[in-house]
Amino acid sequence: METGNTTTKRVHHGHNIKRLRESRGMKQETIAHVMDLAQQTISKYESKRTLDDDILKKFAEALNVSVDTLKEMEEDPVTIIFENNIIENNNGSIKAYVEEDNSTNTFNPVDKIVELCERMLQADQEKIALLEQLLKEKK
Repeated sequence: METGNTTTKRVHHGHNIKRLRESRGMKQETIAHVMDLAQQTISKYESKRTLDDDILKKFAEALNVSVDTLKEMEEDPVTIIFENNIIENNNGSIKAYVEEDNSTNTFNPVDKIVELCERMLQADQEKIALLEQLLKEKK
């Protein structure tokens, strides 16, 4: 029995444009200026899965790539995860989603441990008192 391996390409024209634009360090405003479009229009195109050949040709010229590159570049799941977990600061620099914690503790960890032990001791004493009461009631 033969099984045919059919693979479906995961191509998203808008994401391909965005990835190539960002790899060249271009902002949406920059490519919009080059293409004589509004930044909002670029944003809309980057969100669409498929684009017309005429639009792809304009983007290919602006990004200095072939139209086939924009049409055939497949989405890599790892890249998508990475792209969805980064943020830009107001100054344009990119930071990882999880930042390093540079804050200092305003409490003494030993004090917290002591508080925890005291709460555990109090809970144990309450259990003992309840058990003693139950024993007295049985007698």
